[in-house]
Amino acid sequence: MGALRLLAVALTCYCWWPPGSQGKTLRGSFSSAAARDAQGQSIGLFEFHGDHALLCVRINNPAVAVEKEAKLYLYQAQEWLKLQENSKRYSCSEALSKAQITMTLNQTEHNLTVSQIPHPQMWHVFYADRLTCQANNGNALMEDIPFEMMLLNPDAEGNPYDHFSAGESGLHEFFFLLVLVYFVIACIYAQSLWQAIRKGGPMHGILKVLTTALLLQACSALANYVHFSRYSKDGTGVPLIGTLAELFDIASQIQMLYLLLSLCVGWTIVRMKKSQSRPLQWDSTPASTGIAVFIVITQSILLLWEQFEESSPHSYHSHHLARILLIILRVSLAFSFGCGLYQIISVERSTLKREFYITFAKGCILWFLCHPGLACISVVFSDYQRDKFITMGVILCQSVSMVILYRLFLSHSLYWEVSSLSSVTLPLTISSGHKSRPHF
Repeated sequence: MGALRLLAVALTCYCWWPPGSQGKTLRGSFSSAAARDAQGQSIGLFEFHGDHALLCVRINNPAVAVEKEAKLYLYQAQEWLKLQENSKRYSCSEALSKAQITMTLNQTEHNLTVSQIPHPQMWHVFYADRLTCQANNGNALMEDIPFEMMLLNPDAEGNPYDHFSAGESGLHEFFFLLVLVYFVIACIYAQSLWQAIRKGGPMHGILKVLTTALLLQACSALANYVHFSRYSKDGTGVPLIGTLAELFDIASQIQMLYLLLSLCVGWTIVRMKKSQSRPLQWDSTPASTGIAVFIVITQSILLLWEQFEESSPHSYHSHHLARILLIILRVSLAFSFGCGLYQIISVERSTLKREFYITFAKGCILWFLCHPGLACISVVFSDYQRDKFITMGVILCQSVSMVILYRLFLSHSLYWEVSSLSSVTLPLTISSGHKSRPHF
């Protein structure tokens, strides 16, 4: 519990670095100094789609913009990546000349139509002026230009009112349906589940942790829906609620990982020392507990790291090291647990216990392999479809995994039949001959 409390503190710190969003109403200041230091001030990125996408910029002091010869430069993602890879090859002025679209800022409001035919593309927006490529610092402290920028895609009627980028379209409706499903399921099953938890019994610890993970996932879906509902109206949303949605999701991942490790790590570590008549039994040795806590903390760090990479505008299409390490960790855990369960199932003579282990293996392996599997499948989709495909797919697969585990542990007939044969062969059971159990 001490390690988990420290982890909760680490997750709380994440609130101080909320994740960025690729499509939104942007507010800030065009700075000559920032543009010169980076050879172009990065303003934002957006995935336009359709033939009526719009970039709208409003500035308060066009006279200063005219004096500085202020301009916006728009690069398609592929061209921007080439410039990043060959940054030493091009001079500052040559790099700016590579922009596909240039907008001169000489009035209070500017509207630019960006046609995306035949398919959506990511665009990077940069600011530069006549001081950007000059080595002289004499006029570097000229007045900044406050701005408001709206990046809009066409809605269902073809009007440029949609704040969602191509990579975010459909997420609002998805989270609405997800929240609706959670609400309906809660109305049907909440009372019976609460009664099952209040009764206690051998599955009490599992049901508590599993329910906590499900509630956290539901809170994440609700927070995402609230954020996207506001986002669809003003292009900004509620960043704090968006951050809370990420935190709820990470906490749910941690709860499920700790549950599965509590059920599996003990016999994984010492299964060779045990007789096959007592498989899948928690053994709270220092080694098994230490490995469980280490893996939980490792995944938590990688999840936070992945969010920070996603929030960086310079990470687009980069090799996300955190995501790769997460996939390797999950595949390794699925392989380890799968091998252990296969050895148990292959020698188990009882049909009831074998079905119990097979069902548990399905839920466990689905939880670990859904993200790696969907990441592999996503390569056949376009760039703008991959992230939302993985996001939706992982949530649905993990929900199915929770349903499998719930049905397994709430199935009184199967559980009592199996436990009557040998009460110590099931995870986290309480019996007169076996008192040890993990502490949540």
